[in-house]
Amino acid sequence: MTKAEIVSQIVEKTGIEKVAVEATVEAIMETIRNAMADGENIYLRGFGTFHLKKRAEKTGRNITKKTAVKIPAHMIPAFKPSKEFAGEVKTKLRVK
Repeated sequence: MTKAEIVSQIVEKTGIEKVAVEATVEAIMETIRNAMADGENIYLRGFGTFHLKKRAEKTGRNITKKTAVKIPAHMIPAFKPSKEFAGEVKTKLRVK
């Protein structure tokens, strides 16, 4: 599902103008992005948590030059769904 499809579904369900919904969705995404860039976690009860994970320093390989490259420790954004969210997906999408 794309951002445009999300906006379309919200417009259908709420009747709010498309321009207003697009602005709201963009504002939510920007707020989450800025908060995480500032080192904050985002907790959305019943949905999940956007949190930062630390990646340890490691040695990688540059295969074109056949040399070892040191990759420094860094933080990456991650998402952990809530128990309710994960349970709903698990129930609806059972593998047979």
